[in-house]
Order: sequence, then structure tokens, then C-alpha cells
Amino acid sequence: MFSFLKKKTSDPTQPQPDSGWIARLKSGLARTGNQLSDLFGRGGKIDEDLYEELETILITADVGMTATNALLADLRHVVRERRLTEATELKEALAECLLKLLKPLAQPLRTNTHSPFVIMLCGVNGAGKTTSIGKLAKYFQNQGQSVLLAAGDTFRAAAREQLMVWGERNNVTVIAQQSGDAAAVIYDAVQAAQARKIDVVLADTAGRLTTQAHLMEEIKKVKRVIAKVMPDAPHEVLLVLDANTGQNALSQVKAFDEALGVTGLILTKLDGTAKGGVIAAIAKAHPIPVRFIGVGEGMDDLRPFVAEDFIGALLGIET
Repeated sequence: MFSFLKKKTSDPTQPQPDSGWIARLKSGLARTGNQLSDLFGRGGKIDEDLYEELETILITADVGMTATNALLADLRHVVRERRLTEATELKEALAECLLKLLKPLAQPLRTNTHSPFVIMLCGVNGAGKTTSIGKLAKYFQNQGQSVLLAAGDTFRAAAREQLMVWGERNNVTVIAQQSGDAAAVIYDAVQAAQARKIDVVLADTAGRLTTQAHLMEEIKKVKRVIAKVMPDAPHEVLLVLDANTGQNALSQVKAFDEALGVTGLILTKLDGTAKGGVIAAIAKAHPIPVRFIGVGEGMDDLRPFVAEDFIGALLGIET
């Protein structure tokens, strides 16, 4: 076990490693992980050619130029300080540099501060908002909390129907309307949650591009309306990001945060061709807590983001 991981398992408040989950995460990150393993595993001395190859891998893994430069500068410092000479020694050094960058984003979502705790989800079309809501409902139920869903994506009938299916799977009430205003649906849902003493409200919203100014204004209105029924709500604004969108995800973070004050991120679809590095880009350029990451379509395939698990899976380190 690598030294930077040793403290994790001794903390009972932190989620403990799940071998099946780690295997799925490692598989999802294999595209980048295999390149890094090949680079470090073939041996040789640490030289400028090695740094150059590592720089290329990081940039193509969606880490972005700014975060890549910062990581490499930190890595060079560690190499000098510890007088490392072999390529095989770089794996742990890179892991520690990544941990310094990503650890601040690993902040679990606490929902016991308000009742009901209202979570508003947003993001572009196809990012996985509705599916994430279904999985979150299951997650919070497993934590012993009651959940209510608000079908606030009134643009897409399929989204409402999809949410109804997730509600049936989880035996959770879904507040929906055949048509109408998204803000009104979510307003009704918060009122219903208050009356029924529900713990968590998960509010879906329609997907929108960050360039659609009128739709961005509309989602601001949704947030304002929620505050009318419960002044301190929403208590969490979660932006759902598709891990396969690369550096465009960073643009989405900036735009939605400016419009809504995003408090947390969900990174979905880390189960195919995702490169995973965009988390590092976000950590450097626009740090917002990553609350959850998703690696598949299963009900339990959305888990809290644990930096050590993510880095271990990426670099092939046993946790």
C-alpha cells in the first residue's frame, strides 16, 4: 500500500474501499491508466523525455494545460527533494501530487442541516441528470433518509416518465405535471416535502446549453421560486457533468456556477472512454466539491467521490 493512502482506512467517517466498485472505476479509467502504467513500468531514468511523455499523457487525459503544468512543477519538486532517479519511482510521487490537488474536492454531501434538504440538479442535455437523481434517491434511502422527487424537466416528456420509473423502483413519490412551469412543479414538491416531513427533495431541471441565455435565465428563476417556499433553499445545487466531454466540462462548471452558485458536482459516465483528467482541470481552474462520481448504469453505480480511490484506480494502486 502506498504511503499516501495509509491514513484513509483508519478514518471511520470515510467511505471504505469496495473491491467491486474500485474494479469498475479502474476499468472506466483504463484508457489513461494503461498509458501511465506503460510509462512508469518500462523502467529507465527520470529525464526530460520522460517528463515530456508524461505531459502529453496528462494533456490528452483532459487534465488541461494549466493543471498539467502545476502537477509537473510539483512533481519535479518532489523528485529533487527526494532525489528520485528511476521512472518506476514516479508513480507514488505523481499519486501524492494528484492527491494534493484533488483532496480538497472530496467533500461528502451533508444533508442533515435542513429538513427537508432541497437539492437542485442542473446540467446540459444528456449529462445524466435524471439517471443520477434515481441513483441518488437509492443512495439517500440507504442512509436511512426519506426522499421525494420533483420532475422539473417539463420540456421533455421522456424525462418525466423516466423519473416516474425511478420513483417506482425506489418506492419514492414523484411530484409531476403533464405540462407547465418547472418552477411551479418544484415549488409544489418542496411544499409536499414539508407537509410529509420528508428528509431530502431531489429536483430535476431541463437540460440546457450554457450558450442559451434565455434558458439560463429560466433556471435562475427556478432557483428563486424554490427560495420563496423555503427561504434558505435550495441547500445544494448539483451540476451533473459527463466525464466524456473533456475540457468542455470546465466551461460548463464556470457558466452554471456564475448563473446558480453551484455547490457540488456529479461526474457521470466514468465507465467507457472517459479519461478522467477533467477533475484535475476543475480542481486547478475552478474548484468546486465533487460530491459523487458514476461508473455505470446500475442502481449502486453512483458513489461519493473519494480522492484516494480515484487516484488509486487511475494509477493501478491497491487501496
